[in-house]
Formats: sequence, C-alpha cells, structure tokens
Amino acid sequence: MKALLQRVRQASVTVEDEEIGRIGPGLLVLLCAEPQDDEAVADRLLAKVLKLRIFSDAEGRLNRDLRDLDGAGTPGGLLLVSQFTLTADCSRGNRPSFTGAAPAAQGRALYDHVVQQARCLHPDVATGRFGADMQVALVNDGPVTIWLDMQP
Repeated sequence: MKALLQRVRQASVTVEDEEIGRIGPGLLVLLCAEPQDDEAVADRLLAKVLKLRIFSDAEGRLNRDLRDLDGAGTPGGLLLVSQFTLTADCSRGNRPSFTGAAPAAQGRALYDHVVQQARCLHPDVATGRFGADMQVALVNDGPVTIWLDMQP
C-alpha cells in the first residue's frame, strides 16, 4: 500500500461543489492499494501514520505525532483521500500506466477498511470519496511531505 502524507495547517475535499471533508492542523494522506495488499498491510500503514513523529515540539524538532500535536494531548486532523495515481509508471512513453493499482473493488474495500479503523483509533477523521472526481485544497505546513510504501 502506498501513501503520501502531507503535514497541513488545513485541508479540504470537495466533490461536485460540495465540501465533503475538512481538517485543521494535521495530515492529509493520499492512499493507494496495490493488488498484493490486504487488511494487515493497511493496518500497519495506518499504525505508522498515527505514530509518525513529524510535528514540531517546542524546540522545533520533529518529535510529535498526530495524536499529540501540542504536547498537551491535542490530536490533529486526519484527511484520508484515495488516489490510485500513486502507482503511476512513467517508464515507457509519455502516458502513465496505472496497472500497479489494485482493482477498484479491492481498492475500495481497503480504503474503507483504513477509514473505519482510523475512526476507531483517532478522534478527528475526514475523508474524500472513493472513485470520485475530487478537488483537494491544502495549506502545506513546513512543507513536510513523506512517502510511505508499506509492503506485504
């Protein structure tokens, strides 16, 4: 499973002119399932996302995770957005191939699983809409952008 994490001051997702998800300070996570992925891989990826220390402490060091943005237990927002284009293969020609992405049914099931688990583990979770044409707006913080590639 692939994920691109962006530390944000705020982020939102709009579908057909309707805002369907919004967070304040936290993480925007673009997710893509691959054919070999399963729920165990998705669970490991989510655990890593929640524990990754990429928020600054009082000294400016990346020492805080999403569950404790300010050192006083304040959780950050988590915006989960499906994005099959994270598997783009641009090695041949000028048109990317997305054959590395899981089939739609598997991708949806794994995305839904991550969302469900995230909502059980974290108090502030917003989402995009699987398979929709989405407009994602964000104010990147840092910028801090982290690539995760969780293998089975």
